[in-house]
Amino acid sequence: MSDITAARQSGGIFVPVAGLAVFAIASGYLMSLIPLTLSYFELPASLASWLASTFYLGLLIGALLIERVVAKIGHRLSFIGFQFLLALTIMIMPVMPEQWVWLLARFIAGIAVAGIFVVVESWLLIGDNKKERAKRLGFYMTALYGGGTLGQFGIGFIGVEGLLPFFSILALVVLAMVPALVSKHSQPACEQHTSLTSKQILALSKPAILGCLVSGIVMSTIYGLLPFSLKLQGLTAEQISGLMASTVLGGMAIQPVVSALSCKMSKTLLMAAACLLGIFAIGMMTLFEGYAVMVIGLALLGMSSFALYPIAISLACDALNSTQIVSATQVMLFSYSIGSVAGPLGAGSFLHHANGLMNFFFISLASTAVYMLMVSLKQKPQVVAG
Repeated sequence: MSDITAARQSGGIFVPVAGLAVFAIASGYLMSLIPLTLSYFELPASLASWLASTFYLGLLIGALLIERVVAKIGHRLSFIGFQFLLALTIMIMPVMPEQWVWLLARFIAGIAVAGIFVVVESWLLIGDNKKERAKRLGFYMTALYGGGTLGQFGIGFIGVEGLLPFFSILALVVLAMVPALVSKHSQPACEQHTSLTSKQILALSKPAILGCLVSGIVMSTIYGLLPFSLKLQGLTAEQISGLMASTVLGGMAIQPVVSALSCKMSKTLLMAAACLLGIFAIGMMTLFEGYAVMVIGLALLGMSSFALYPIAISLACDALNSTQIVSATQVMLFSYSIGSVAGPLGAGSFLHHANGLMNFFFISLASTAVYMLMVSLKQKPQVVAG
């Protein structure tokens, strides 16, 4: 397929990126709000890790189903439908503050968010030009983490108690549908999708799959448990808001660098470097105390952990043509989701120990760095044209 044809089929990037950016603001606020608002609704603090894992279990299940939905109704209607489903879960949570209701709502929300991610990722990655894919993925991750950064400020500006936070998030989710609602001819051609066979799935890059898996482990723990961990350390809501914003802002800031380097060097070596950056950040926060150190350290940790997914998914799609992108992104999201389910559950036992979450992050990133370095040493040197 020529680049011109691929560009026409991709339908441009404004609609998915604009919708994603607004969705990310809502999602960033919601992910940090949930563990912090449990006490207001008289729900046990232990529910936090279960809510996080239940959400990512929904993400896991959703990753298995999304391809068929996109193939049947197209990217635009799928995006609108999944946003609407997410909105329903947000409406019900403050109205029915029961443990089973919140668990069910977060599970369904996970399915909806899986749909949003697969739709937007495949929308932007369709096309056979690897450099263009990397550029578009950079836009995607910048919009996602930029919106997530803004969302963190909702903790301080709007608060974590009452109905107003949920209604504010609901309004943002509805607003995220607007670009897709008003742009009826912007989506890629849905008839171009083909599923990967079992053999093709098994042949996908193992480092790419592991990168998505570890990204899920670390990022789900950051979103699901880091606010609660910071609260246990006695920090105020405004301080937590600033630290979470710093973490996500670090993830956003690294995206242009990742986009540029992924076309010029080994992606496995790049993932190893990202993990080593996170290890450096953890060491800095362990050795030195103070709020300013935490701001810098969490920003670096955000750069590290949020860089893994775009590098991994780009690596997975390098050898594929545009018709297989939806299926490949679904497989990568499935891998990410497995890690996301395991992350909060595994990290929960670390919470009440000194430097608990930091120790968990260190184990995850250090083991990944060793594997990626070993793989990169086995690979033949490649010179990638810029």
